[in-house]
Amino acid sequence: MNTSKTLLAAALAATLAAGAFAQAQPMPPQPGQPPMMMRGDHGPDRARMMQERMARRQAELKAKLQITPAQEGAWNAWTQAMRPAANRPQRPNFVEFARMTTPQRIDRMRELRNQRNAEQDRRGEATKAFYSQLSPAQQKVFDEQSFERFGRGGERGGHHGRGMHRG
Repeated sequence: MNTSKTLLAAALAATLAAGAFAQAQPMPPQPGQPPMMMRGDHGPDRARMMQERMARRQAELKAKLQITPAQEGAWNAWTQAMRPAANRPQRPNFVEFARMTTPQRIDRMRELRNQRNAEQDRRGEATKAFYSQLSPAQQKVFDEQSFERFGRGGERGGHHGRGMHRG
């Protein structure tokens, strides 16, 4: 009797294990082809959509700030500075990185990081210059809007949904 219970338990465990292996598996990428996100391939209209979203957000901010005619020049300089640089560093190329040695990858990542930091510094200085042209009431609105965006991490909740959480 004890042997039959052991056999029955083993058969049940084997059946459950077989069911786990029978689940559909995602298709692997083609040989030599990195996954879509690693290629930076987010669709043909991604840049256009991002520009439209940026323009919409800037229009909303301009309305909330109630920019005066005297502040138009500072507003235009700031919005121009917020645009991505023409020589904006691209994401690391998966195929290029696959051919590199580890020290080469480290050097390339450092180079890309330095480019991103320089771009952030440029935008930060432009924001400080614009901010200094705002009235105290406008500065308060700007602070609230920029912190809201920082806290939420944009519309998706930060870097891949792991932004700061309030509440």
